[in-house]
Amino acid sequence: MDKPTHLIEFETMLLGRHLQLSAPRLRRNSQNLDRSAYTLLSRIRMEGPMSIGQLSDAFGLDASTLNRQTAAMLRAGLVERIPDPDGGIARKFRITEEGSHGLDAERSANIRGLEKVMAEWDPEEVAAFATYLKRFNTDIEHLDGRPWPRP
Repeated sequence: MDKPTHLIEFETMLLGRHLQLSAPRLRRNSQNLDRSAYTLLSRIRMEGPMSIGQLSDAFGLDASTLNRQTAAMLRAGLVERIPDPDGGIARKFRITEEGSHGLDAERSANIRGLEKVMAEWDPEEVAAFATYLKRFNTDIEHLDGRPWPRP
């Protein structure tokens, strides 16, 4: 690990592992949306109703993958299909009240988990980490050509 990028690669690998393994222990009472539902619902909330084609463009995933993921979300009552509000042909997915509540609960649980992890951090350290993480993500999005909408 003689270069900082080597250490970053290693630490991001561990971060992915920690998020998958420790998150349920940190969030005992959440509804536990799976990661794809959490991500798709977050994007639909930010953008408004989206078609499979729009989701495919946004995530760089093929339509069959998104069809499976959205079908599971439909069965769970997290989204509903609606006619395109702009008059287009494709039907769009809109987050339901249940999906919105589930997303809010999951996000709150994630934030509580992060607050536990960073309980000993100074507020300036938390803010600096947030700034660097945002920059890291936006640089990835820039290279990928798929920017993520932000509040």
